[in-house]
Amino acid sequence: MTDPAAAMGTHGHHADPRNDSILINVNGALKVRAEAMVSVFDSGFMLGDGIWEGLRVHAGRVAFLDQHFDRLWEGAKAIFMDIGIDRATLERRIYATIDANGMEQCHIRLMVTRGLRSTPYQDPRVIVSPATIVIIAEHKDPLPVTTTRGITLFTVHVRRGFPDVQDPKLNSHSKLNCITACIQATQAGADEGLMLDPHGFVATCNSTHFFIVRRGEVWTSTGDYCLDGITRRNVVNLCKANGIVVHERNFSLTDVYGADEAFVTGTFAGVVPVRSVDGRVLTDGRGPMVERLQGLYRTHIAADVAARGRPGIPTA
Repeated sequence: MTDPAAAMGTHGHHADPRNDSILINVNGALKVRAEAMVSVFDSGFMLGDGIWEGLRVHAGRVAFLDQHFDRLWEGAKAIFMDIGIDRATLERRIYATIDANGMEQCHIRLMVTRGLRSTPYQDPRVIVSPATIVIIAEHKDPLPVTTTRGITLFTVHVRRGFPDVQDPKLNSHSKLNCITACIQATQAGADEGLMLDPHGFVATCNSTHFFIVRRGEVWTSTGDYCLDGITRRNVVNLCKANGIVVHERNFSLTDVYGADEAFVTGTFAGVVPVRSVDGRVLTDGRGPMVERLQGLYRTHIAADVAARGRPGIPTA
């Protein structure tokens, strides 16, 4: 099996043998990895009909859980899907999963699909079960080199589309456009794909959000054509709270190629430097702004988890 560390990008990590025997939560029941399965009639498998969240656990607490739950429930409401349980129940399931695996630090993939269909057909009226809820918690940490040396990007032809086609703000299981963007970037020798919006302005990456630094200012897209990223939002707010000028605005590849620094954000690896875009070298690893923002973000996570309670344990 290929070592995931060989796959560059923000999700590069070393294989951990403990993941071979993890317990996975399927609809409230803990299953060993080899037995954690869903039906071929499940909406997620059959049609990509569902929503998901990526979560990070630090010191036994899920960081920014309220923000993730807000996005999850808003997404479910948008696609007229009943998650079937309340927030408190889902939170208990998450912590039961990480406790059963003895985890203090981990990465979680939380997936909710519309449930089982009676027949292979897209109409939700053929649903015959409650929503399927799967929680996969893995022993997985970003490679240290990811946050120091950073990644490379290649601008792909795959665009982030208009919201009346498939709204990019919806964190859906239907990720084929991002997958094709990732394939093109990989074939070009880059770590991730940089994606433009329908008007040719820079939007986001295939799995992370994109920022540039110009003359001491931080720029990111308007957000009109990308997911409402939680790490992205936290970084924008950290800039505002710490006297760093930040703009959510349209900008082009010309602005990117002339930038002083660039970086991407995501739940798994946090703030990650981008050292080159389309062969234009911006920095040799992380620049001073990225290093500062990495420190601010680490402090922000620590404060959030320190103040966060969990089922059966009150807030510190």
